[in-house]
Amino acid sequence: MLVTLEGIDGAGKTTVLEALADAHPEAVVTREPTKSWYGEAVERSIADDDSDSLAELFLFIADHADHLDRVIRPALAADRLVLADRYVDSRLAYQGESLREELKRPMEYIRGVHEPFTRWPDATLYLDVDPETGAKRAGATNKMEHAEFLAGVRSNYERLVEAEPDRFVRIDATRPPEEVIATAERTLTRLL
Repeated sequence: MLVTLEGIDGAGKTTVLEALADAHPEAVVTREPTKSWYGEAVERSIADDDSDSLAELFLFIADHADHLDRVIRPALAADRLVLADRYVDSRLAYQGESLREELKRPMEYIRGVHEPFTRWPDATLYLDVDPETGAKRAGATNKMEHAEFLAGVRSNYERLVEAEPDRFVRIDATRPPEEVIATAERTLTRLL
């Protein structure tokens, strides 16, 4: 089973993932962007305020394709639980916002690029937090961590949740971390 954690920056995905990994030591725990050279290229692009948004999208997609080949598909073929901090939905939400001025329907375009090759998640824990709180928690250290940008990203996530309510499980990430973790743990136990 492939379970992903999604939400805007500052929602607490990494904290929740660490707790889920402790509770499920048999799981393959991973994230996007990865630590590969593809992922490093993504990180460099994110850090550059002047990077081209379309080029950045394809860096993310290259990283995702490599991640599928090296980690996701082999783990699923071995019948392992895979827990991923960010996955395809992050690109739909974030790059959908980055490209809204450049492309007519950016989320549909991004989905169309992924459709022929990706493995969609079985379930997604969506950690929901308001953009101002997310930006404050994240520290607004790059172009994607500012409240105004995150408001558009959150709106894109809402569209994704509305389109696939059976896959997404919304978790209120404004609550104290221990409550968010407990809810995520209960949810994952139920899904398994």
